[in-house]
Amino acid sequence: MATVTKKELIDRIAEATQAKRVTVKRVIQSFLDEVSGELCKGNRLEFRDFGVFETRTRAARIAQNPKTLERVEVPVKRTVKFKMGRQMKESLAAGVEVNKEV
Repeated sequence: MATVTKKELIDRIAEATQAKRVTVKRVIQSFLDEVSGELCKGNRLEFRDFGVFETRTRAARIAQNPKTLERVEVPVKRTVKFKMGRQMKESLAAGVEVNKEV
């Protein structure tokens, strides 16, 4: 499984749209900043057919260090949950690449 970086995505989108790389970079960074900001506020983000991002709060608990078997307190923690949308689910099930038309 390959890892795709933000830089690679920027290059691909700039090439596909014939837009300047600097412009694409600014748009993607703004998008990511907005997503992070909304999640920090506790808001739910829904992108039709792609999926839904929302935050969840994990309760505080007592865990155990597997090496020393010592009990450790784990504090409350906020996490991000992603649930796939219909189109992504179908694409993954079929094993096909998502439509690249812009």
